[in-house]
Amino acid sequence: MHRILLIDDDAQLGAPLATYFQRFELELVHALRPSDGLAQLTAGGFDAAILDVMLPEMDGFELCRTIRKQGDLPIVMLTARGEVMDRVVGLELGADDYLPKPFEPRELVARLQTVLRRRRAPGQGVAVGALEFEGLSIDAARRSVQRHGVVVELTGTEFDLLHLLAREPGKVFSRDDILNQLRGHEAELYTRAVDIVVSRLRKKLEPLDCIKTLRNVGYSLALRRAAP
Repeated sequence: MHRILLIDDDAQLGAPLATYFQRFELELVHALRPSDGLAQLTAGGFDAAILDVMLPEMDGFELCRTIRKQGDLPIVMLTARGEVMDRVVGLELGADDYLPKPFEPRELVARLQTVLRRRRAPGQGVAVGALEFEGLSIDAARRSVQRHGVVVELTGTEFDLLHLLAREPGKVFSRDDILNQLRGHEAELYTRAVDIVVSRLRKKLEPLDCIKTLRNVGYSLALRRAAP
């Protein structure tokens, strides 16, 4: 059973949500304050985190930044009123997905299931072999990436985007294509999210210039396959 940490100062939210999550074999633990949540994350044992934006001690953006410095734990942000800027900032800081408040519990479960699938065990899914390019190695089985022999820490979303492009180098994927393949057809389409993840990915892969933009069309991987 996956364990999920909810960090939200609404004391009335945790219990009913935890009961609902049990239907989907998800165990929800509720922390009311960021300090408590960070302590529990440090202790380990969680598979994903849900962060509210409006929190005491520090806001959800700072909390997301702090968690992301410690690792690639999947993060879903709960954004007040669905503000576009909240979504943009959360994604730029490394959140894997977002959901506006108020939300339907079933949609939150669906978003969590999507980000958890990105952390599936090695060997599951398609293309489990390593993809080798000049300066870049992508190991799908271990979900790891090396740039010139140095491991690059990527979030689940960043890895899946890179792997998608790398499976068919040179092919141009539109933003909608990317969203549909990474988040599912039922997810709300938000094309700005793709641009943000691509920007994050490019920075992490520097000095390689490997993601090409075709204006108003989409993105492709612009690297040569490594010589056998």
